[in-house]
Amino acid sequence: MLKNEIENSLISGLKTMYMRKISFIILLFSFNLIASSQEKLDLNIINKIKEEGSKNSRVMDYAFHLTDVSGPRLTASPGFMRAANWAKEELSKNGLVNTSLEPWGEFGKGWQQEHCYLAMTSPYYFPIIAVPRAWTGSTPGKKILSGEVIIVKAKDTIELMQYSGKLKGKIVMAWSDTQLKPSFEPDGQRYADSSLERMANALPSQGGNRQRAAQGDSIQRAARLSRFTVQRRMTDFYIKEKPALVLSMNSSGNDGTVFVSNGGYYAKDSVESPAMVMLSSDDFLRLQRLIEAGNKVKIEADVKTRFFYDDLKAYNVVGEIPGTDPALKDEVVMIGAHLDSWHGATGATDNAAGCAVMMEVVRILKSIGVQPRRTIRIALWSGEEEGLFGSKGYVKNHFADPAKMELMPEHSKVSAYYNLDNGSGKIRGVYLQGNKAAGDIFSQWLVPFNDMGAKTITISNTSGTDHLSFDAVGIPGFQFIQDPLEYDSRTHHTNMDTYDHLVPDDLKQAAIIIATFVYNTAQRDEKIPRKELPKPSQPRGF
Repeated sequence: MLKNEIENSLISGLKTMYMRKISFIILLFSFNLIASSQEKLDLNIINKIKEEGSKNSRVMDYAFHLTDVSGPRLTASPGFMRAANWAKEELSKNGLVNTSLEPWGEFGKGWQQEHCYLAMTSPYYFPIIAVPRAWTGSTPGKKILSGEVIIVKAKDTIELMQYSGKLKGKIVMAWSDTQLKPSFEPDGQRYADSSLERMANALPSQGGNRQRAAQGDSIQRAARLSRFTVQRRMTDFYIKEKPALVLSMNSSGNDGTVFVSNGGYYAKDSVESPAMVMLSSDDFLRLQRLIEAGNKVKIEADVKTRFFYDDLKAYNVVGEIPGTDPALKDEVVMIGAHLDSWHGATGATDNAAGCAVMMEVVRILKSIGVQPRRTIRIALWSGEEEGLFGSKGYVKNHFADPAKMELMPEHSKVSAYYNLDNGSGKIRGVYLQGNKAAGDIFSQWLVPFNDMGAKTITISNTSGTDHLSFDAVGIPGFQFIQDPLEYDSRTHHTNMDTYDHLVPDDLKQAAIIIATFVYNTAQRDEKIPRKELPKPSQPRGF
């Protein structure tokens, strides 16, 4: 009996020792796996980036030169070229090499507004808030235009035909059914924790969800195409009829804010459209009510615009911090933002903010003496507002045409592209654009900035910015999540998009975080993971 107990005890002890050894081996293996997945963070460099970006920031100085000094930056306009040449020289002063204004292809005519005055003179006088629509003409003659306003009440081109032959030389206003309502929501907002949590918990669209999302996207695209087609046909009608001046309004604007973009065409052989101006909704609706009540409304106007035909190409600003690792220096980390803007103001939040931040990023890295393993390349794009043309042209010239997907040698050399183009708000995280493998990496990179409010990683896509040009050819392209502030409600494509709507501390925070992302990407042993290569097609969002 004693012998059996001893044997059983010995066997039990051996089993325990064996299980403990197995458990230790499993634990050690797990630890090694975790350790191997950990990103190498150089906290010394990160602290230097934080200190330089906080104490010696030039981000607002860059924004000042790109907005107040340069003026509006419509693609191919004198204002854009002023800003582009200044940015190129500033990058060179900061020690970047290979700085240039790189043409991406033919764009078309340049344009700028040179004079705009409107006022109602009868039944009484008041000045009208108005902005010329891009690539539209001037009021006829050298004297101030004066006359009665005629309402053109047409929801589509069929109804428009009743005015055929009746508008030449007239001042017309395109009737609107908009009714202004008081808003009880603040213009400026930051993301609530609950909103960021929903982003973080988002799942990739699968099966029926993806199909329903595609159907929803298709419906939205069809609606946009329909509106665009109607607008284009109405523009063509006005070109044919030759009114002296066309007054319009955008239903999104209130309180003196004018949402304004283009009204004419920039193609080199396009016919010039008549003078067209976008009015503030308050002023437009006052005129319309007076006319519909039977009052004769007269205005005087003097609108002068200018077209430029000397150079039909458009340009991106590029520059580099060269890589130093013999094995990795030919690989590239790219950052960018679009330099062009609409013309209603000086394009501060859209997107001098992004450009100023990216210029500050490379300044910080040069100032603290970083010697990156990979080359860091900055690009400030043109033609974004007209359809991401600058970044699309660059990608097509250097990496691949998404319609063919025949990859050029440079394609494999790009680790990642980082973009900033959602206003002046601070960074709260990153849109992964469906690149799940990058999520764990970025989560670790954001840890030193959790106390700055940046910790959200979402698998979700975001659209409308230049990262799409890279994502379309299989290069990891990312846009940062930014607090919306008053971007959509007040500044985006409006006459309010000025320097004073920038938030200095938010832009400093953004520059510090992006500088760290760029440094980490440049120093990593491996490039940022890539998604499956897209098939040849016209990419969605282009």
